[in-house]
Amino acid sequence: MTPNAQTPQEPTHAENSREAKRVTTIGAWLDGILSAVKVVVGSLVGSAALIADGIHSLSDLITDGFVFAAIHYGHQGPDEDHQYGHGRIETLTTLLLGSVLIFVAGGIAWSSLDRLFSGADVSAPGVFAIVVTVIALLSKEWIYRYTMQVARRVGSKLLEANAWHSRSDALSTAVVLVALIGAQFGLGWLDAVAAVIVGLLVGKVGWDLLWDSARELVDTALPEDAQQQMQAVAESVPGVDSIHDLRTRQSAGWVMVDLHVVVGPKVSVSEAHEIGNEVSRRLRRAFPALTDVIFHIDPEDDAGEGDPSRLPGLPLRPEVEAMLNERWYKHPVWRTLSDLQLHYLDGKISVSLIVGDAIHQPPQCLASQLKALASDIEWLGNVEVMFITRATSNMSSR
Repeated sequence: MTPNAQTPQEPTHAENSREAKRVTTIGAWLDGILSAVKVVVGSLVGSAALIADGIHSLSDLITDGFVFAAIHYGHQGPDEDHQYGHGRIETLTTLLLGSVLIFVAGGIAWSSLDRLFSGADVSAPGVFAIVVTVIALLSKEWIYRYTMQVARRVGSKLLEANAWHSRSDALSTAVVLVALIGAQFGLGWLDAVAAVIVGLLVGKVGWDLLWDSARELVDTALPEDAQQQMQAVAESVPGVDSIHDLRTRQSAGWVMVDLHVVVGPKVSVSEAHEIGNEVSRRLRRAFPALTDVIFHIDPEDDAGEGDPSRLPGLPLRPEVEAMLNERWYKHPVWRTLSDLQLHYLDGKISVSLIVGDAIHQPPQCLASQLKALASDIEWLGNVEVMFITRATSNMSSR
């Protein structure tokens, strides 16, 4: 099965997007109704805590709008201007969501502290306000569980953040419920204290969202244990000698990885590339959140040597052939050359000469002669001579 093939049981990207939009729409309707009811009832009974909780629900409605827009635009595929996709839209939305929550939290806490220290009287809210608060608490807990279930199923960090936003609203509503019950029995100061606690809860959620999205924007890597698991999966592929320079980053719940794959120094380009393809396939199967895998094939382990573009390089084939021709043009092996293979290993260039006509000398002796003729070339490594027996088309290096 190819990496992108879908099994009948595996939901498609479009289905995940529709489900995420559905749960966000349900949450938005619920937040809108609860916000209006809490603010109206809180105003009627004079409860600052219930009004603050209503504002919290209103912030949930606003963030639901952010989430809905981010899901719509963030799940779009790559285009000419966004060649890695639009996942960062979700990250930026989460950053904005956290900023809004911190701003709301500051306003709630400030007004509530002022109310607390001013000693304003709080009348008994009545049974109706308490019942409304209980219904709101149960509703927010339900939408939290529903949203979290969908978030984990579709693998969306943004939905998960929105679910926790709903849970924070449920927790703040629970605090308000305690305050209303206390005010009903004459402990009016509990209302202002509860409003401050609600503000702190809202601020904590906002800070967490800011922190997580900021880490994602600066390309924070996956946890060390996840990277070790990826390396183990890659190294289990036949033909892989080792893995190094494995790097990861995240975008809106998706993971991108690039790594260097060390293979045998003399395998063909096509075989090495297929080994890399198999590494990519196995990583995608083991880590479904992977959306982009970039591999670099190495014929030797050069871990820790730095960016090769900043290091002095070795000559390429045209220059190599020209320099070797200057030294070997009179040698019979060079005149009967059928193919020339270059192997860039250990900072040198090893040369394999494949000749079509057998010369009555051992290959090792011929290789030594050629090496001596080109002893002044600093980059020349090992020299090897191989014969092709034309009758059988078999290669030998007797």
